[in-house]
Amino acid sequence: MTDHILVERQGAVQIIRINRPDKKNALTRAMYAKMSAALTEGDADPAVRVHVFLGVPGAFSSGNDLADFLVIATGGEGGNEVWDFLMALAMSQKPMVSGVDGIAVGIGTTLNLHCDLTFATPRTLFRTPFVDLGLVPEAGSSLIAPQLLGRQG
Repeated sequence: MTDHILVERQGAVQIIRINRPDKKNALTRAMYAKMSAALTEGDADPAVRVHVFLGVPGAFSSGNDLADFLVIATGGEGGNEVWDFLMALAMSQKPMVSGVDGIAVGIGTTLNLHCDLTFATPRTLFRTPFVDLGLVPEAGSSLIAPQLLGRQG
């Protein structure tokens, strides 16, 4: 599972790549845990100056892996992986940049709202289907999106 999040350093740049193309980069709890650790370790390392989030061609992230989260909904252990990642994302002390190609759904969009700069290809689709799914938007996305993008007039 750890190969679904690849972390590498190129000089002062820490690259966190979501690498689960067969599932359009749907995030599991283990993937959240690995990204949290990468952010925390990168923030603690003075050699790291910036975090860069990337996906795979055609998919930044399709959101949460529903099969993984069904375990929680049916009475399985809840865990703190998602919460820990959202806190690490919000509290990161270093600039965050993202490169997006293709779909960025749910947390895939929210993650970009927390970045200082996002580069997106023309085929990128940002989507937050929280209301359609009967979910509460995560990580302040309902507040941050209008601040960054403006309100519909």
